[in-house]
Amino acid sequence: MRIVVAALASLAVAACATSPEPADGPLSLAVEAGVPAPAQARFYADCIAQAAAAWTYDRIDTTIRFQCDGAPARAFYEGLAAWSASGGAEVTADGRTWRFTQKPQRDPSGLDYCWRESDVHRCTVVLTVGDYLER
Repeated sequence: MRIVVAALASLAVAACATSPEPADGPLSLAVEAGVPAPAQARFYADCIAQAAAAWTYDRIDTTIRFQCDGAPARAFYEGLAAWSASGGAEVTADGRTWRFTQKPQRDPSGLDYCWRESDVHRCTVVLTVGDYLER
């Protein structure tokens, strides 16, 4: 089971990468070589793995939202400290401190984020998967 969860987490993190706009011309099945993921990719993988194992995920349109808590969420939240503070992506409201992976414009929809309230930590990782979910 652990191997399956780890594989799912790896696939989900890899699928988060943005793909370029389709080019004119024939379809090419050449797959671009990847590079090692940076250390912070582990926060995503750990959160997704916990959510997959606990079935704490849902969908909105063509995205899947993975929600984790406990140790993976605390590590992700703490890992976002410098990034969120320097990029204007940390918000405190109603007793919670929210840290986003990018500056929110209107609301948290579609964004990856973590929040802390007292000693409770929770994170949401959003994976865009495309029209396949609409079937």
